[in-house]
Amino acid sequence: MATPPKLGIAARLNAYIANTRVGKRFKLAERNTTFTTELRAGTATFLTMAYILAVNASILTDSGGTCSVSDCTPLCSNPTVAVANCTGAGLRVNPPNDSCKFPPVNPGYSACLERTRKDLIVATTASSLIGCLIMGTFSNLPLALAPGMGTNAYFAYTVVGYHGSGNVPYSSALAAIFIEGLIFLFISAVGLRARLAKLVPKPVRISSSAGIGLFLAFIGLQSNQGIGLIGYSPSTLVTLGACPRSSRAPLAPVMTAPDGTVTLLPGGAVSGEIMCLGDRMISPTFWLGMVGFFIIAYCLVKNIKGAMIYGIVFVTVVSWFRNTLVTAFPDTVSGNSAYRYFKKIVDVHVIESTAGALSFSGMGKANFWEALFTFLYVDILDTTGTLYSMARFAGFTDDNGDFEGQYFAFMSDASSIVVGSLLGTSPVCTYIESSTGIREGGRTGLTALTVAGYFFMALFFTPLLASIPAWAVGPPLILIGVLMMRCVVEIEWDDMKQAIPAFMTMLLMPLTYSIAYGLIGGIGTYIVLEMWDWGKDLLGRLGIRRCLKSDSLISETANGTNNGAHEDVKKHEVV
Repeated sequence: MATPPKLGIAARLNAYIANTRVGKRFKLAERNTTFTTELRAGTATFLTMAYILAVNASILTDSGGTCSVSDCTPLCSNPTVAVANCTGAGLRVNPPNDSCKFPPVNPGYSACLERTRKDLIVATTASSLIGCLIMGTFSNLPLALAPGMGTNAYFAYTVVGYHGSGNVPYSSALAAIFIEGLIFLFISAVGLRARLAKLVPKPVRISSSAGIGLFLAFIGLQSNQGIGLIGYSPSTLVTLGACPRSSRAPLAPVMTAPDGTVTLLPGGAVSGEIMCLGDRMISPTFWLGMVGFFIIAYCLVKNIKGAMIYGIVFVTVVSWFRNTLVTAFPDTVSGNSAYRYFKKIVDVHVIESTAGALSFSGMGKANFWEALFTFLYVDILDTTGTLYSMARFAGFTDDNGDFEGQYFAFMSDASSIVVGSLLGTSPVCTYIESSTGIREGGRTGLTALTVAGYFFMALFFTPLLASIPAWAVGPPLILIGVLMMRCVVEIEWDDMKQAIPAFMTMLLMPLTYSIAYGLIGGIGTYIVLEMWDWGKDLLGRLGIRRCLKSDSLISETANGTNNGAHEDVKKHEVV
């Protein structure tokens, strides 16, 4: 009698875990999965979404965070003279003003931004960690959470504005997210989420993801947070860029006084270095970014797990070498400071400014509530849609579209938004990259807990994460846009009532640099195109159309009778 083959270490471990309280709690046998499969699935999910740690922090840092004019340092009228020596003839110490936040950025403000970026890396990591823990423990689903792409761009560039140039301060925007999270938690608790999502016009609901993808790709193509392919043109607004730093110049709105002096327009600001003076398409960092782009693109084509992270890692490591044309640490004061922090490699950074920075003083302003309801709308659509799509992909849904753990899944991401706002980051949501882990066989909350474990380890490597350059972040932003465009096939392009609002939603988001304006444009267009049909339906329900039709029929009958009598008279006369 042949002896049964001896089980390997992995098989014995899986058999043991399946019969423990952990295995029964997470229903490993019931969902036809194993412990090692869940670990592998969690690893695959983390690799595909780890880019968010650097990308989210970089985008949110563009808002300026808690940095203000008070962080700027006084400078001598002659930049080459130190403030301590600024006492000679014709020299004066210039106190900082709002212009210190814009290029050329004041050294004090730059230092504050660097501290904020470190804070936001930790805030992103911690909020993702907590979100995955909640999702895995309570809902037992293989879904990972992190601050959402799209809402972070809306937060940084529309609500708060570049370096605080928007209508809502950073601290007030966090308060808006906090309140929105509580509202979201309430409507999740009472079961209103799915119903509210269905109130938004279908073409706008479908196309909003594609519009956000185009918006992110547009950001990734610019020099401030991307590869720099797009530059400014005074005649066509945008044009081909990719020129080196030495050939770029900032722009500013100015006015010339009668005496010939030139001053900045009231409320105006100096831009980043967005205009190419020459040498287009020869920027070394652009071409390095393109190498990263094609690495990620090739991995996506070949369905290689961790595509985004491979491209980011390659470009980043090449950029870490000093004294090169693509170095992330140029020989400047800020570059030397960044390099000193990078050399620590391992460092447990404690959040200094972003945690608990909420301020409710702006609640009386319309811009505050506009931001709040936009965040709420996007969270209702994106998060709810992602949850349902991932549940369908994993085969969890029933005939009605519901799935096991649905209630706690809704509660998990809603509570994660509240936690994220307290740490200082934009709304946390379920990630579509969870599909990678599901494809690897993940079926339980152990996949989400595995992702949480990786986020915990990331807390100790803040110096490395803080040293990822913009041209390493740009390629994944562009390709995330590609992935988010897949929803356009669901739009009924043959029906103009569906196609036009969908197109306006997608078009306005990147071109107005605002997700909110895209949604407003799409919904507004849909309402105008449907008003005629709605009006007819309303008249029908009120009975007015029926009365009008009856009157018309009576009139036609009467006219027919009169015409018949008239014809009889004519016939009688002829006879």
